[in-house]
Amino acid sequence: MKVIFIQYGMGVDLHGQDVTTASIRAVRDAIHRNSMPGIRGVIPSGDLKDMIVRVKLGVPIDPAQVDTERVRAEFPYGRVEIQAVPGGLATTSGVMLTEQGDRNDLAYIVVAAVEVGFEEGV
Repeated sequence: MKVIFIQYGMGVDLHGQDVTTASIRAVRDAIHRNSMPGIRGVIPSGDLKDMIVRVKLGVPIDPAQVDTERVRAEFPYGRVEIQAVPGGLATTSGVMLTEQGDRNDLAYIVVAAVEVGFEEGV
């Protein structure tokens, strides 16, 4: 893959201890302040469906629990590949609110690296 750019983000789930919620927030942080007006001119086919989006998520607790389909839905274009790996941070939120779904007082922090590019020679 020819990488055009990489974006980074962080997402936190303060209550409920949901790594998918934190992952979605991390990818939103990475992509939601960006515009790619020239991307069609860079992708050889000119078609956004040929854009490749590789997402790596650093997840503090059980990366296999991330609902990758919910995370993938955050990307409007391209062939999206998602990999969740150990990383991020689980730290105290300072309070446990059972009415918010808390099982403990942890906040889950997920970090995301989002690579955007295309296949060369296609």
